[in-house]
Amino acid sequence: MTELLLAKETLKTFVGRYEVYLKPLGKFLLALIALLMINSSTGYMERLNSVSIVLIVALMCSFLPANFMIICGAVFITAHFYALSMECALVALILFLVLALVYFRFSPRDAMIVLLLPICFVLKVPYVVSICAGLLAGPVSAVAVVCGVVVYYMVSYVTGNVSGLSALEAEDVAGRFRYVVDGFLKDKTMAVVALAFAMTVIIVYLIRRLSIDHSWTIAIVVGTITQMVVLLLGALMMDTDVSIVGIIIGSIVSAGIARIVEFMMFQMDYSRTENVQFEDDEYYYYVKAVPKVILSKPEKTVKRINPQRKKKKNH
Repeated sequence: MTELLLAKETLKTFVGRYEVYLKPLGKFLLALIALLMINSSTGYMERLNSVSIVLIVALMCSFLPANFMIICGAVFITAHFYALSMECALVALILFLVLALVYFRFSPRDAMIVLLLPICFVLKVPYVVSICAGLLAGPVSAVAVVCGVVVYYMVSYVTGNVSGLSALEAEDVAGRFRYVVDGFLKDKTMAVVALAFAMTVIIVYLIRRLSIDHSWTIAIVVGTITQMVVLLLGALMMDTDVSIVGIIIGSIVSAGIARIVEFMMFQMDYSRTENVQFEDDEYYYYVKAVPKVILSKPEKTVKRINPQRKKKKNH
């Protein structure tokens, strides 16, 4: 355990020292992964599939605010859908405008959540995003989580129904538009997942704010169980297209990742908890103080054990 704490402090020191370089690099890698996944899942517009264009846009994202990555992702998706069908592009554009109004109104600082959620869906561990959002952010982050869920299922629906869309006549614009809208809005799986993730964010946040020992660990466990129960009940009651085994395994893996996040961000020594009481002219104060677990890297000292040989005097 001591070695892990020392490694944690070393990592934090390294990140703090080179943050000016690591932050743009992280944004570049996140934007690059997001754009490459969009191209691989859609890829209907040939020009946007160019690696050079993806690298240029990702490089721009590394030096601009995080919300610029969301805008670039929305532009890529809309452009790919336009190459597939004008109706798909119109649905995507309207949806992105509605989500932008909701997102920028309630949680404009949660760009990473919106970007990471579709990526974690592809990696089969989307449950970790809702848990970590409750640990590291606030209850309004549920809005960003829902936005990420909606975007992922919208893209999945369109890419999974290309054959049905192509079967409709090109002149039937209203029919194609209705086909996309009705199929997307009637997706029961999306509704259940969005509800489960939003509930998880709020529950995890409320529990980790409690003045109890190991509140973060309890929040992770309760949030994971709540998420699993809601998803499984939704799968049984609404006959959604979800994998029960995938939910269980993904939730367990997500809880393990969230535990690592807790170790890096909130490691407390509850054995040295102190309860302090004091007062002023107007109030009594009851304070519970829990020290953080911080280990400093031991300094190495070099000690010579062989004394220097005295020079012999010449007689």
